[in-house]
Parts: sequence; structure tokens; C-alpha cells
Amino acid sequence: MKIFANHAHVFHEEIRPAGSLDSLKKLMDSAGIDGAVAFAPFNKNGSTQVLSPDENQNRWLADQLRGERDIVGFGTVNFDRDDLEDQVKEIAELGFKGIKLHPQHQVFRINGEKAYRVYGEAEKLGLFLSFHSGVHYERLSESSVLMFDDLAWDFPKLRFSMEHMGGYCFFKEAIAVMTNQRNCAGEPRIFAGWTSIYEKGKWYISPEQLLDLIEFTGEKSHIFGLDFPYNGADRITRSIGVVQGLPISEEAKSLILGGNLMRELGL
Repeated sequence: MKIFANHAHVFHEEIRPAGSLDSLKKLMDSAGIDGAVAFAPFNKNGSTQVLSPDENQNRWLADQLRGERDIVGFGTVNFDRDDLEDQVKEIAELGFKGIKLHPQHQVFRINGEKAYRVYGEAEKLGLFLSFHSGVHYERLSESSVLMFDDLAWDFPKLRFSMEHMGGYCFFKEAIAVMTNQRNCAGEPRIFAGWTSIYEKGKWYISPEQLLDLIEFTGEKSHIFGLDFPYNGADRITRSIGVVQGLPISEEAKSLILGGNLMRELGL
């Protein structure tokens, strides 16, 4: 079964050695991952993820991935700058398939004016968006999971994933957003990001809840994620085991572990 995973944060080796591209490739070999989506680091005022505020984090990742056949890039947007549409255009021009967005870390409102400028341009260019969702020690009123319903209605061609599915605290709200869209099972635009949800903690979603999620939203709406480098090879291997141990068809397991993501990214 081919495993193509979302959600690998890649960093400069000088900043986070365990999060470098080489470290990601070693983890993929160890855990039996055939391919992955790598996220560019976030660049914002005071960020510790880039070497300097002047660095173009997306061009850096594009250089890192040059010649890589099994790793696909997603860019990030610097919300401290006003050229939001141009940043999105550059992400597409670099050959990236999507954008990673973290409302809490990047400090933007999910249904706010700045975010809508990014979504509008991404929708035009056919880019896939992966959002962090759930508790992250910022104002919940700025990043309520139910706000994702607004952008689903306001951008009817936009495709996005809610990584962590809102976690333990907001899982039901995330299901509500997905099922509120009429074609969520047949032709999904909103995807459940199965990332860091397998062990007890703020992101935990039980196997029983995962089965409910599949029943409500169909087999085509789910994307397995790594959350590299925050999860190591052992934890990721256990996560794959949870998916493979679910009482669902082999076809459904294959879709969750890579088929859905590859389809949506045109791979």
C-alpha cells in the first residue's frame, strides 16, 4: 500500500536539525513513507523559523526540493506583508501544490479580510490549503473551527484540509463543517487531516470517532499527516497501524494513507 502523507514541516538544519529535509527523508525510509508534502517554514516578525526576516522561505524550500521526486512543496504566506496576492502567485509559480496556514501562529482571523485575500487568489490558482485547526493557546474567537464553514460557502471551488480535525475539543464542530457541504462524500472540497490524532492528548480522536467521521463524510475526504518533526518515526509507524487496524475496506485505507491526497494534488 503506497503511503503519501501530508504535513511535514521542514526547517533550516541550523535552526532545527531534526526538522531538516535530510531528517525527513530518513524518517520516511524508517516509517515506510513513499512520499510526502513538505511545508515551508513560517516567516513573520520575530519568527524563529527562518534565518532572517528578509528571507524568502518559499524560494528556500523550492531550492531544497529541486530534484526531489517523492516530496511535494507547500508554501507559506507572511501576513505581516501587504502583498498577499503576489505571495500566493509566487507560491504557484514555484510549482508548489498548496499553502500551509496556521491561524493562531500567524495571527489572522480565519474569516477575516486578509485571509480572504489569500483564499481568493488560491482558489483562482487551484492551490490546496492545509489549515491548523483546534486549540493553540490563542483567542478561540479568532480561530473557531466553525469559521471554516464561512470560507467553504464564500469560496465554492476552494479545497482545504482541517489538520487535527479540531482535536479532542472541537471534533464535532469539524464534522459539522464537513457534512454541511452537500457533496462532502461524493466530491469533497473539505478534508479531514488525520494528523497527530492517535494518542491521548488535546488532539486525540478515538478509532470509534474516526469510524463515525468516515460514515458521515465518505471515504474520499480524509488525508493522513505526519506532523514532522514533532512526531518521530515510532509514533508515525503507530499512527499508520491505527489506520490499518480500522474495520474498513483496504480501498478506504489506501485512500486515507495517500490516495485522496495524491488525487487532489494531481499526482
